[in-house]
Amino acid sequence: MEMDTLKGQLLVAMPEMQDTRFSESVILLVGHSEDGAMGLKINESLPELSVGDVLAQLELGAEEELIRLPQSVKERPVFNGGPVESGRGFVLHTRDYFREGYSIEVTRDVGMTATLDILKAITFGPGPDKSLLALGYCGWAPGQLEDEMMANSWLTVPTLADLLFGLPIEDRYGAALASIGISRASLSGTSGSA
Repeated sequence: MEMDTLKGQLLVAMPEMQDTRFSESVILLVGHSEDGAMGLKINESLPELSVGDVLAQLELGAEEELIRLPQSVKERPVFNGGPVESGRGFVLHTRDYFREGYSIEVTRDVGMTATLDILKAITFGPGPDKSLLALGYCGWAPGQLEDEMMANSWLTVPTLADLLFGLPIEDRYGAALASIGISRASLSGTSGSA
């Protein structure tokens, strides 16, 4: 029997979230199976780091090429994707960019690529129309995410590309809740079962 997958859904932290690293987090699940789950936090940037900083550290182009990059590319935020492997990069992007064998489909509109090629494509073209660079990821062992959901730690919300790529970072938690008709004020600290 195949399990229902939450891949492509957003996890929204509930007030009961015990782990302060995930308080008010919005996480896009990029994988979910009986082997566990993987997601990227999409509403917390790393204030001391920009895409331009990452490109310079990785030496993805000559210094004069990187200097000529538009400010809109250099100043893009880098996201704290999660506490696991915080030095590893992942790019969420629109599906107009997809490399067979390197990119995975997260939703019909969103893909993920974790190779340097996508950073080069974003920097020098042709890259995806919209993208988000995250360092690190969130991971769950088999059954762990399901247990956390039963403990009322997470809500699931369908993914909206506009929420990933169009909204200011600080508005994403409230927008994720609003997309299912609730607000921060209406969240309850107790759960029931039927």
